[in-house]
Amino acid sequence: MTTPRYNRILLKLSGEVLMGENGLAIDPAVTARVAGEIADVKAQGYELCIVVGGGNIFRGLAAAAKGFERATADHMGMLATVMNALAVQNALEQIGVSTRVQSAISMDKICEPVIRRRAERHLEKGRVVIFAAGVGEPYFTTDSGAALRAAEMKCDALFKGTSVDGVYDADPKIVPTATRYDTVSYDTVLAKNLKVMDASAISLCRDNDIPIVVFNIREHGNFAAVLSGEGVSTTVQKEQ
Repeated sequence: MTTPRYNRILLKLSGEVLMGENGLAIDPAVTARVAGEIADVKAQGYELCIVVGGGNIFRGLAAAAKGFERATADHMGMLATVMNALAVQNALEQIGVSTRVQSAISMDKICEPVIRRRAERHLEKGRVVIFAAGVGEPYFTTDSGAALRAAEMKCDALFKGTSVDGVYDADPKIVPTATRYDTVSYDTVLAKNLKVMDASAISLCRDNDIPIVVFNIREHGNFAAVLSGEGVSTTVQKEQ
């Protein structure tokens, strides 16, 4: 399959990607490795936006299921994403990649507010923009935040970096015979509930014709390899 040329990309990272085997919620060595993957892609001339989840620190939906009031739990989850965004920013800037963090909830002592035109200017100047705090409202996931920012910033694709190498017809960790899709339509993902992203994020990408590329960012060099058409991934797109 020929890989289309993307110029502006939004990278959605799950918070768990920053965790190490030593139990740290944010492992500096792991975060540095992820930053290296991002820097390699940035060096190839791509414009990059990033959204990081917060599940390594606090997951609002899970906390709500255990008795937390949902809006409060979601706001705590947003704060977790700001911590992760700052960690990724720190790791990137330590290797010479200029970044800006923009938060959907006011954090003016440590980062900028989300302002689309300012973010556009940062990208034009070659900076990586990291969006934190989701959409700034409870009852929405960071997947929805990633889809929203991808649409808002007119990104050519949304890359979801996870711990699996694509989208399967069943959970490959539970079903060894699960089959990976090379490409799959938005409607199939929604109809079969394939757990790529939440339904609102899938629908937003579908309505704005933003392909979603799911890949394993834990595999060294895979982000750049997928962009060059050599890595393993699944693309969620319109029915061909």
